[in-house]
Amino acid sequence: MVARPLRKAGLAHCIRSSSLSPTALRVYLSVIAAAYSLLAGLRTLTDYDLGWQLATGRWIVVHHQIPSTEVFSYTAQGQPWVYPILSGIAFYLAFKLGGYALLSWMGAFTCFTVAVVLLWRGSLIAAALVILAIPSIAARTEPRADMFTLCFFAVFVAVLWRQLECGAAPMWALPILMVFWVNLHLGFIAGLAAVATYAIAEGMKTRHPDSRRDAPFERMVQPALWLALTLLATLVNPWGWGVYRALLRQNDAMPLHDRWITEWAATPITWESVVGAFNLRETGGSFFILLAVAVLAVLIAVWRRHFGIAVLLAGSSYLAIRHVRLQSLFACVVVIVAGSLLSSAFESSQLSRRWRLPLTLGLFSAFALLAILRSADLISNRDYLRTTGTGSFGAGLSWWFPEGATRFIERERVPSQLFNSYNLGGYLTWRLGPKYPDYIDGRAIPFGPELFRRQDELLRLAPDSLEWQRESDLRGIHSIIVSLARYDGLQFFPVLKKFCDSDIWVPVYLDEVAAVFVRRGADAEDLIRRSRVNCSTTPLPAEALSENRSQRFNQWANAAATLLVLGRTRESIAATGNALAIYPESANVHYIRARALAATGQQSQAAEEYLTAVKLEPSEGTWAALAQMYRFQGNRTAAIDAFNRAAQDSPDPHLIYLALAYTLLEDKRPGEALRAFDRADRTAPSADSALAADDTFPFSVAHGRSLGFFALGDIPRAVSYQEEAIRMEPQRADLWLELSALYELSGRNDEARQAKIRANAIQGGTLR
Repeated sequence: MVARPLRKAGLAHCIRSSSLSPTALRVYLSVIAAAYSLLAGLRTLTDYDLGWQLATGRWIVVHHQIPSTEVFSYTAQGQPWVYPILSGIAFYLAFKLGGYALLSWMGAFTCFTVAVVLLWRGSLIAAALVILAIPSIAARTEPRADMFTLCFFAVFVAVLWRQLECGAAPMWALPILMVFWVNLHLGFIAGLAAVATYAIAEGMKTRHPDSRRDAPFERMVQPALWLALTLLATLVNPWGWGVYRALLRQNDAMPLHDRWITEWAATPITWESVVGAFNLRETGGSFFILLAVAVLAVLIAVWRRHFGIAVLLAGSSYLAIRHVRLQSLFACVVVIVAGSLLSSAFESSQLSRRWRLPLTLGLFSAFALLAILRSADLISNRDYLRTTGTGSFGAGLSWWFPEGATRFIERERVPSQLFNSYNLGGYLTWRLGPKYPDYIDGRAIPFGPELFRRQDELLRLAPDSLEWQRESDLRGIHSIIVSLARYDGLQFFPVLKKFCDSDIWVPVYLDEVAAVFVRRGADAEDLIRRSRVNCSTTPLPAEALSENRSQRFNQWANAAATLLVLGRTRESIAATGNALAIYPESANVHYIRARALAATGQQSQAAEEYLTAVKLEPSEGTWAALAQMYRFQGNRTAAIDAFNRAAQDSPDPHLIYLALAYTLLEDKRPGEALRAFDRADRTAPSADSALAADDTFPFSVAHGRSLGFFALGDIPRAVSYQEEAIRMEPQRADLWLELSALYELSGRNDEARQAKIRANAIQGGTLR
């Protein structure tokens, strides 16, 4: 029976390297990391899903029932909808007790709790990794249901790793925690994945030379009961096995999530993002450092023949790259598992014995300084104002949500039904429900992909379009509320000015973050007479400026973006000046200012603002806008360089390569243009992808290739691609005329005449 002495030896090793024998530096760095986590978690509420989760809690408390169908909308009412109930109830009760401020503090406390769990019995290296992981952790601990998944997942990984390494973990806690987890969030499946991974890792654990061949299975006997109870605990919910059907429906909705929900998209890996990892104040780069740590830990695990652990680290790395939302779970794995492996490797190395003290002091000093620097950026709001986020340091509701517009709707009794965008739906469900059911919100399952696409299409169509008339008549829509926020708002509603000038939809409310329109009719005429606004003259910001520096900056920045879209460019320039006077390092405000300057013909000043924006925060959008401006000016060399920079920064660069290719054609560089068309085609999403390129993309590539081969004198290939382009756009006379000319150059005169006849028929309107 040699397996038991092996277990005891392993436990002794755990005790020596654990917090039972802490160093002062490890304790100090852990305290600094915990304090940093609390500050990182304390911010205004920005999540779009919190609203419908609050509304769910209110509905359950008021009706004393658990809904299994959709109850908040007028478009999906009665559709199946199963979701854990405790999170909504917890948020609703917290709001009743302390309002939005207490909800913000819930997020801060959750972030702090996760950090403490990760620091539990950890080493100095683990404490340093926690500091790197806090931005990823804080991103998922804002109040919404999945904050509970992160918290429980951290506990599960910590307990299971302790059991795997030492055999002395409180395994009994797992089934108890699972009872709560399954009733808080569907992410409980991550806990089961952690359990399964533990079992695999235990089974693959390298055997001691003197141990029996069945030692891994013997090690599983004791915790097996607790693991089985953990699985059974998932059935302790109002729907029993039905909760797994809800999980399957969520999985079926993943293509929709990938398309519409940024957090489910792949992690953008660009040259700029990787380089940003080495900037101490750029928290977004921390993920790439954690990824590098995971790769190093995989190599150590393979070298030590811990193949199950290597698979765990590699698998979690892949999932974090595949979905932004999973970066926080990945961070937990890296801190606990990779942190332990690195600490053990350091302890046993010659480097540790020779340079232990200076390396320890250096590690402590570097990461303590990093945490203090980033904490200062949080408190001063630098970390929030310089990025495209919508939060700010402190407690309460974000500036993004249209409080003024919702107060107006309630006060003026704006007619229902109310159309809203996807991002606004959750907040409106909470703020205006049940009197105003929503059109759509952040839940993919009850609404389905067609309604998601429909709302996006409507937000981009003119108000007098047939589609708006049909949807309004079908749904009984009499009012519209749209977000005009410079993030996740205006870019989805490019027809604001057309709505302002419409005779069908009349603007009755306008501020720098939202607008309300009502449809002409008997029920709305009195409201229109009282409240109609003139989008060309309404002052923005609409309300008195806040005394809070961060809020005042956001008022001016949002006003600048809205004024630009309304064509009030000089006012927009003035607003950007006021915003930059408060915080001059906002890349987004410099970008807005550049667009406004370009619209007024101040091209050189616009270029300077674009360059300032990309220097502060390189992005494909800013580089692409600068490139298009250069292209419009005829400065093709500068445009080509800017397009290349945009493509480097883009995780999905096919459209940029397409624009680059046509610019190269204009610059009479057909060989380079054809290579750019190839890159565009190669980087485009597949046809069956949720992110598939629009229908015009294949045509643009085919037509561009035809032009490129024609410029090179390769007429047969030019003809081939022109024919391909025409198959996609057969009603364009100009394409048939181009093909006719190509046929003539090829000596195919009969086909040239037929193509010309076809073009003339289209131009004459005889061919439809």
